[in-house]
Amino acid sequence: MRKRTMPKLKFLNANGDFVLTDADQAAETYFPLANEGGIISSITPRLAGDCKTGQDTFLLAACSEQTLHESRATRNFWLQFADGTLWSAAGQSAAQQAARFGKGADEVMLYGGLLWQTVERANRALGVKAAVTSFVPAGQDTVELMRVTVTNLGGEALTFTPTAAMPLYGRSADNIRDHRHVTSLLQRLRVERNGVTLTPTLTFDERGHRPGAVHYTVRGQEQDGALPVRFLGTVQAFCGSAGSYDCPAALADSTAQTAWLSPGDTAQGYEMMGVLQFAPVTLRPGQSRSWYLALGIDCTGEEYLTTDTFASALESTKCWWQAQNAAVFAACDPDLTAWMRWVGIQPTLRRICGCSFLPHHDYGRGGRGWRDLWQDSLALLLHDPAAVRGDLVRYFAGVRADGTNATIIGRKPGEFVADRNRIVRVWMDHGYWPLVTTDLYIQQTGDISILLENQPYFCDDRKCRGEHLNDTPAPPQSGTVLEHLIVQNVTAYLDAGRHGCIRLRGADWNDALDMAVENGEGVAFTAAYAGNLYTLADLCRSLQSAGHESILLAGEVAVLLRDAAAVGIDTGARNAVRQRYEAVCEARTEAPQAVPCAEAATLLDSMSECLKSHLCRTEFVTDGAGQRWMNSYYDNNGAQVEGLHAGRVRIMLTGQVFALMSGTAEGEQTQGIVRAVDCYLDSPLRGGVCLNTDFGEIGVIAPTLGRQFGFAYGHKENGAVFCHMAAMYAFALYRQGLPEAGCKVLRELYTQSCSFEIAQIFPGIPEYFDPAGRGMYPYLTGAASWLVYCMLTQCYGVRGQNGDLLLAPQLLADQFDATGTAAVTLRFAGRPITVRYRNPAALGPSEYTATRAELDGKTVQSGPHGLLIPRTMLAGTDPMIINVALMPNLRNEE
Repeated sequence: MRKRTMPKLKFLNANGDFVLTDADQAAETYFPLANEGGIISSITPRLAGDCKTGQDTFLLAACSEQTLHESRATRNFWLQFADGTLWSAAGQSAAQQAARFGKGADEVMLYGGLLWQTVERANRALGVKAAVTSFVPAGQDTVELMRVTVTNLGGEALTFTPTAAMPLYGRSADNIRDHRHVTSLLQRLRVERNGVTLTPTLTFDERGHRPGAVHYTVRGQEQDGALPVRFLGTVQAFCGSAGSYDCPAALADSTAQTAWLSPGDTAQGYEMMGVLQFAPVTLRPGQSRSWYLALGIDCTGEEYLTTDTFASALESTKCWWQAQNAAVFAACDPDLTAWMRWVGIQPTLRRICGCSFLPHHDYGRGGRGWRDLWQDSLALLLHDPAAVRGDLVRYFAGVRADGTNATIIGRKPGEFVADRNRIVRVWMDHGYWPLVTTDLYIQQTGDISILLENQPYFCDDRKCRGEHLNDTPAPPQSGTVLEHLIVQNVTAYLDAGRHGCIRLRGADWNDALDMAVENGEGVAFTAAYAGNLYTLADLCRSLQSAGHESILLAGEVAVLLRDAAAVGIDTGARNAVRQRYEAVCEARTEAPQAVPCAEAATLLDSMSECLKSHLCRTEFVTDGAGQRWMNSYYDNNGAQVEGLHAGRVRIMLTGQVFALMSGTAEGEQTQGIVRAVDCYLDSPLRGGVCLNTDFGEIGVIAPTLGRQFGFAYGHKENGAVFCHMAAMYAFALYRQGLPEAGCKVLRELYTQSCSFEIAQIFPGIPEYFDPAGRGMYPYLTGAASWLVYCMLTQCYGVRGQNGDLLLAPQLLADQFDATGTAAVTLRFAGRPITVRYRNPAALGPSEYTATRAELDGKTVQSGPHGLLIPRTMLAGTDPMIINVALMPNLRNEE
């Protein structure tokens, strides 16, 4: 037996290109391939995975993480040698599988980059190597491209017949177990001169069938333009009754009476294949030859099937994905620089894919979630805020007049859906995120006028925070973006539970806290809203500074604002104000009112302070041994969830994040939270900070709080290292001026993500790490936006302040290179800039101050608000370098 070696991943350059050795041992690790046209593929080192443009248009059958290794119905390219030997360029022949752990196993290397992969597979005994390059071209073409290059490694001529074989599913993912056979009867395939086209006669839906209008295609040709010589169109014809995908009778059985097809022939009523056989080839020793293939959905991709056009599209695709990075970090660790390239494109992947359509994300039917919409925009705003402005304004059309919102956003502007799978729920955190993102936009651009843009309110069959049907919807109403934000945050403030915290409702950020609808309270997001109310007040002050003495609000909203501030923390009084508002919020018969900005700011400040002081008085718990932290939730029995319960410590990370992020915790409370998290939640061997401790009592806690406690501990929301919240925790630590603690959290995430032997993922940050440290649900996670946001604005300290550029780094001494330099390149004020920090004395963040910046021959000195560069000094389009001197603090010199 061959000794099995663990795959090792090594970055090759700062662009994030890498090589994975022994890639055949990583059969469940996959790449996403996608573009803005809407095609989304997944692909493994063995070319398994699927390809689709939506829930109802899968070219290759939908797959989950399990089917990546279960199914043999994968992309394939066969070499049939003169003696009958079959060898698969994908490693998917029966013989190759049988030899996988023996001495005759293929040697497999995978080279990857943004977003392409090349798998090199060699078999020394056969004297052959195949390099399969796969990518989806940047742009709108809904096509996946492949180049298969075969090289003769032996000392003699090598003759073989090449055959491309692509299983064509060609319908909705629903039909995998819903009328699978019946829908195969709808399949119609036609052989073209260079491939096949599958066009189902109908889209099967018992609520109403629709004429088939989608064309699924496979096209191919050799490097010299030679076309396939014969074809097959059905699985039955290819595999035969005794064969299989990994040992197809059409190639393996010399006695098979295979009825090969020619251009113009058709097939119908079966599961389909795109089998393209090319003329036999003889390669001299060292000679190579390439074949080009395109798998398309309403796009044949024929224009890409030449050496030059394929290479040009590949290069354009690499450049396009590189350009999606909001920032390029020049770190002292080159692997960190490369890894951040991958993290930086994940928000763009989420914009394309939503939270569906990759193997782990085998739920949902497309569209983007409300929370995802705003958080992904964080990184996109850092990249190009002007391009995102219109989207941000349009997103507010998903807010209902009662302060709740649609939860799924379609691909078309203004397309909103109440919820995935038609389940109407209210998430108590949803009103929090729009302000976080809008405030970032304003700080980055100085464009306070966005608050005065007008948008309609979303109206459907729900009202009163989802508690009642809206049988007689009022005519659509509209209001400013600021009014939408006030409605969202003030109605949340008023939705009080019995302990004075905001009701949990259907869940919060953690979707798995979904069983405390009646009496649950979200303490964590109560703190978050407290921070939001202060931010809203600050924006009202900014409007006043910009010359706007008042803000125009619907009469009902003006009453809501004043009444909400008057009732204090009392639960009954707060809910009474909310219910009065809900009774009139849609009809809106009151005349609009001009509320002075100063008054609005005072009212919002008072609500913020009311919540913060209440949380500090009532929600800090202890383990009885000196550790103190903030409780995060009340369950459906109205019981405080965290603290010491039956000798077991319960602590959740979410409450700690928002206690710090909102400024609710101060002084010793902050230090206590950090100590408690380090004591009970930090698990470096698993990747960092866990989401919660093991609560143990599954039968008690799960039915009263959420399904997460039915999960095995250490998986997903029940105690995994959940990267999204861990990244937010790091951000909160930096914001509180604790860079050493924040950097520790980020380093643990980075180290785990890049330990391929353990994490088993390609570069990037996953949703979480399981108990074994394996990365799960890669690519489509909000953690990426928060990690980029944290690294750029807090660690490197490059961020906007009312449109000007503030430089306030919190880099540790060991984050500078050997010359004492750390740099980041980004766009700000529409201009590419590189900020270079100079720290020749190797000082830590508590020891240095950014004292002056030099740019374009000018010098800016630090002032009372830090090192602030006026936006006017950044005008222009040419790249600019800003050199920043980090000098010892005066107190360090005394």
